Amino acid sequence: MEGAGLTIALLDSGVGGLSVLRAMTAALPDADILYLADFAGLPYGAKSDAELAGRLVGLQRRLAAEAASEAPLDALVVACNTASTLALEALRAEAGFPVVGTVPPIKTAAEMTRSGVIGLLATAATVRRPYVDRLIAEHAARCRVVRVGAAGLVPLAEAALRGSPPDPEAVARELAPLAVAEGLDAVALGCTHYPLLAGVLAAALPGVAHWIDAAPAIARQLCRVLAPRLAAGTDGVEGETPRRRFLFTGPAAGIEGLAPALAGYGFAEARPLGRADSLPPSSPAAASR
Repeated sequence: MEGAGLTIALLDSGVGGLSVLRAMTAALPDADILYLADFAGLPYGAKSDAELAGRLVGLQRRLAAEAASEAPLDALVVACNTASTLALEALRAEAGFPVVGTVPPIKTAAEMTRSGVIGLLATAATVRRPYVDRLIAEHAARCRVVRVGAAGLVPLAEAALRGSPPDPEAVARELAPLAVAEGLDAVALGCTHYPLLAGVLAAALPGVAHWIDAAPAIARQLCRVLAPRLAAGTDGVEGETPRRRFLFTGPAAGIEGLAPALAGYGFAEARPLGRADSLPPSSPAAASR
């Protein structure tokens, strides 16, 4: 029973965190999952630092309260690069549980490149953070790093999970600065939405040998911070199906379109944060409430 008895929350501005969930549940398949998609806050990059930090701390409190009705949170994964580069310290200062952030996999890209030319594909808010400057200085100083703020990929990924295939021309426009970078052979995906478009990205730039997703590293770090809890044993019941709850902020309209994707990740229902009644994603009523 890997992770049985644990309750782990994921927080993202939308459905990008599902790419992280995939790696997490491979490592801890028996953990209960509480996922919060902050649709009402999307896009995070458009908010001031103070506004976003305050919002994230408030959402963490509400997630902890939501979980406490059944079992206390054992960990929170902030499955968003923009949020992580800004608010991790504030979140950790308040939380009574481990908080794991998302770091652009620049170090891995620098280790994997053979040409010395790597890309950082992220939102505009992430690529300009001083934190990213430090990552590049520490781990990729020998490389030429092409930073691309491609916020347009986020709505394309969100729409793809709702059944709308990405427009190849729209993807090509977002990737244009990488397409003209001579020698580019590795790209660090600095937004959790982007691995959801992995096949589309690879098709758009077939010369890139490595598209690097941070999710496996996040899952490993989660296991490390939970190691004492796992070693001590948990209260899980053998054979019990782990519970997965999908919560969201903002209006319910559009949730129905996510039903097939959510079901594929083990979510049987979705509901607004703070509401006790569930909205089955496959129900027509879900889109009208």
